[in-house]
Amino acid sequence: MSDVATTPEEVITQAIVREVDLTPFGATGTLSLITLDNGLDHNRPNTFGPQSLVALNAAITTAEASSSEAIAITGKPFIFAAGADLSGIAYVTDEKHALGFGKLGHDVFRRLGEGNKPTFAFINGLALGGGLEVGLHCKYRTLASTAFTALPEVFLGLLPGWGGATLLPKLIGPEKAVQVIILNALNNNTMLRAKDALALGVVDAVFDPADYLEKSIQFAANIISGKKTIERADFTQDLASWEKAIAIGKAAAAKKYGGADIAAPRKALELIAAARTNSLGEGFDAEDRELTSLTMSDPLRASLYAFNLIQKKRKKVEGAPKAALARKVTKVGVVGAGLMASQLALIMLRNLKVPVVITDLDQERIDKGLTYIRAELAKLVDKRRMSSETAARLSTLVSGSLDKSGFADANFVIEAIFEELSLKQKLFTELEGIVSEECILATNTSSLSVERMSEGLLHPERVVGFHFFNPVAVMPLLEIARTTKTDDATTATAVAIGKELKKTMVIVKDSPAFVVNRLLTRFMGEITDAIDEGTPPDIADSAMKPLGLPMSSLELLGLVGPGVALHVAETLHANLGPRYLISPTMTAFVREGIRTFYIKNEDGTLSQNPAAIALLQQGSTASTAEQVRVRALTALAEEARMMLDEGVVATPQEIDLCMLLGCGWPMHLGGILPYLDREGISEATTGKRFHAPGVASIAN
Repeated sequence: MSDVATTPEEVITQAIVREVDLTPFGATGTLSLITLDNGLDHNRPNTFGPQSLVALNAAITTAEASSSEAIAITGKPFIFAAGADLSGIAYVTDEKHALGFGKLGHDVFRRLGEGNKPTFAFINGLALGGGLEVGLHCKYRTLASTAFTALPEVFLGLLPGWGGATLLPKLIGPEKAVQVIILNALNNNTMLRAKDALALGVVDAVFDPADYLEKSIQFAANIISGKKTIERADFTQDLASWEKAIAIGKAAAAKKYGGADIAAPRKALELIAAARTNSLGEGFDAEDRELTSLTMSDPLRASLYAFNLIQKKRKKVEGAPKAALARKVTKVGVVGAGLMASQLALIMLRNLKVPVVITDLDQERIDKGLTYIRAELAKLVDKRRMSSETAARLSTLVSGSLDKSGFADANFVIEAIFEELSLKQKLFTELEGIVSEECILATNTSSLSVERMSEGLLHPERVVGFHFFNPVAVMPLLEIARTTKTDDATTATAVAIGKELKKTMVIVKDSPAFVVNRLLTRFMGEITDAIDEGTPPDIADSAMKPLGLPMSSLELLGLVGPGVALHVAETLHANLGPRYLISPTMTAFVREGIRTFYIKNEDGTLSQNPAAIALLQQGSTASTAEQVRVRALTALAEEARMMLDEGVVATPQEIDLCMLLGCGWPMHLGGILPYLDREGISEATTGKRFHAPGVASIAN
């Protein structure tokens, strides 16, 4: 224990032992049942810090010393365990402490797999990371049908280091292990449902929660008495399957991180590959070494900063008025029936479950929007994410009309029409003559001034920016833009709606392009400016590759579209000045209808688009990839400092949150501003850091 750092914030998970008589279940003797319980409600799942591991170790000693036939471990109601207590990472500043914590987990958990008694994990609820790993050390596992389980470590910049990377591939085979450890983790930490865990072989049986414990004890009794046996396959002989699995994992990591070499998935794959020939002891020792290395690294601290920031801001919106000021919304209007407007109508319909009316210029567009919405509801039914009854009911709540008078009794109307200020001003003036005085008028604009849209209105205080990101159902961020006139009731209602829509919100000052699009436009502008100056497109596009962004700069441009990018750049050029250059190449792209620098080949690879290359208008001053990278990061630091000075948002954390959730800034880099701090860009550009030393870093 001397080599394990103390963690003052640890909530100790106690391990309580009781003997269960097996006679009613058709077996002789008793079962030593260990129950994990941190004494708190379900808002704080059981976790394993140093003291919790010591408590579990003592419970195992008690169970082994008893006359019981077997040992089982379960959790408090509906919660098994959520893994290691990561709050203690901040206190781990010495490598020997990191190694000690990893070894302690192994030393305790492996007793369940190496003792003389049969061991069972009764996974009665959520089991993540070390919570699943303690179960993997047991000989047998049952799972509640309502429970979710996962090994999310790679998502956070770690690896399953308490046995998972060694035990799971031996248990279920390398391809399935790569699915759980790598693919699921990199896919936004996808969790396994009970039926999936059973199908993969992660658990041996699934029981409904009503009589879960009784059924699990019966399962154990049947194993102990010999009435039931579980056969385990030997996967170690099929070398080809291991090589195939590792290749799949490497390809997934390369796609996720744009080809950058990211330590966590690479090391996890190395451990999975080694599990084929390693003994358990050799595998656990290797896990200890790799886990220690990752624990002491900047990427892990960065990931934990980002993860904790996201969790915190989901619950609390900085600067939000009192929730009691929010008005009840019983009907929603959506102006527009294009793809974005239809997505807005769909998310409002699904989550608010109130009547939604869409309008557009002609009936054909309205019908197309309604068809899209109902088709999406049908897809949810097909995927069993919605009942057919619910879909039918929601379909009756959405309607379309050429006449905006259908908004007369709406409480919230949002527009998603063409990005032209005069059109939006005219629309709001028209709407004000139709809706009630308290109806909120919202805009999904990505770059225009919300306040200017409200000019001339009798009630500008009820106008607010409500900026979603595409695709609306997937992207978690919602920027709520207050003007100088937007009142607290309007803002509180906007926040309340955002919570119903399950969005993470940032309240921003009404300023050109708000946060995400302003930073992205500045960043992308530096890439296209470098190309315009004479840098070959492939060199400019490779500049940010070392960061492991989800796509390259020019791929992102293709996703956004040159037309949108040019429009936002023109808006920012007009409002914020010449640092937002108007690219002649982008202007040519828009004029000629060219959407992307790349075309996709039949094999999925990308090639340069000859039509795009032909339109390049380049000078003779070429830059290296490193020069472009520093230039782009310097621009981001400069713009972020200006945004904070202007009060666009209140804190650097909100900029970090916006970039994490609005444009997919990688978790392993943490927030964009801690990254710029670590790289020395912040001080070199603005004279000071954005965060205090130590944020998202092992440095103090």
